[in-house]
Amino acid sequence: MDEAIGETGAASGGVRTLLRLEGLTLFLGMVLLYAVWGGSWLVFALLFLAPDLSFLAYLAGPRAGALVYNAAHSYLAPVALMTAGFALSSPLPLSVAMIWLAHIGIDRALGYGLKYAAGFGFTHLGRIGRLGKA
Repeated sequence: MDEAIGETGAASGGVRTLLRLEGLTLFLGMVLLYAVWGGSWLVFALLFLAPDLSFLAYLAGPRAGALVYNAAHSYLAPVALMTAGFALSSPLPLSVAMIWLAHIGIDRALGYGLKYAAGFGFTHLGRIGRLGKA
């Protein structure tokens, strides 16, 4: 079997490790950038877990949950927000984007990847929770 593609379509082996290291690098980079930026640590603390409110979409089922969770945990929206913040010289979008990207980074570093519709425990970085230990 190819090292990069496991039976579930999740990254494995060295590719999985690299993706998790990328997440750690993103987290550390955004925290450092936020510190240099001089952002409010109270705002950071209040917003850091905000993307996890997307868990609530799992109340509507695994397909809706995965769709909303992935929208809140992909790089698309925060990078677009950061780009807009730079283009408009607007500090609020930049701060929110850095916090959002830091959240995504730590999630990826810890192995919480983008979700498959099969259920919350099925991610692009492998299975998590009880599924991951089985």
